[in-house]
Amino acid sequence: MAIRAGIDIGSRSIKLVLFENGSILKAEVADTTFDPIAVCRKLLDGVDYHAITATGYGRRLFSQRCPCNVVSEIKAVASGARFLLEECRTVLDIGGQDTKVVTLDGCGKLDKFLMNDRCAAGTGRFLEVMAAALSFTYEHFTQAALSATRAEKLNSMCTVFAESEVISLVARGASREAIALGIHESIATRTLALMKGLQLEDTIMFAGGGADNPCLRRQLEAALGRTLYLPDNPRIVAALGAALCDDTKEKENGRRQFVVTAD
Repeated sequence: MAIRAGIDIGSRSIKLVLFENGSILKAEVADTTFDPIAVCRKLLDGVDYHAITATGYGRRLFSQRCPCNVVSEIKAVASGARFLLEECRTVLDIGGQDTKVVTLDGCGKLDKFLMNDRCAAGTGRFLEVMAAALSFTYEHFTQAALSATRAEKLNSMCTVFAESEVISLVARGASREAIALGIHESIATRTLALMKGLQLEDTIMFAGGGADNPCLRRQLEAALGRTLYLPDNPRIVAALGAALCDDTKEKENGRRQFVVTAD
């Protein structure tokens, strides 16, 4: 069986997966930066594959520079989740700029989805901005929230207004740890409201960069009243799904390498 590559060009990171004979051969994650094509070139430098499929925000840009298949993030996430967990029926994917909830039918095919991509609130970017407002690194921000014994309620989920609210809370002497926990609680509440728009089926997989946040995972599980399934590498689910979505007939005589066209 030929090696298939899946590349997920997201707003915050780019994920690459190589897949062959039912197994993941390679999985890498890199920051998107200001030049995603250069990052793609670096990730694929010297990599052999028979076909590549792109997904994510930058999939069209990538397809203009490199011959490839293109698939939506929704379909890619559904395919990747189903491969990793056969009984998966619902996927929650929190990325850098959006939140997706995807349901699968009994055969593992994409059924329905809801997506919040018009506002950064509740996404990885929102958490980064809030961490900076509290003068935390992202890692310390998460740990601070986990250590808090109480939460400071946050009223606004607009990134700009929430940042101002956080600054005001700090000025009034509120605990940074309590504010951090309150931010995570507000995201969990917003995410739950989105998830309630679909009939949630067991088992729910938590994917995307947001799944690497243990406090967010804890708050979501408490709000849902159930345990979320966390794959070993939740960031690569869509990239894996992109590789699995490749429907190119394996007629090539040899493997290919990434070649980017000139600007």
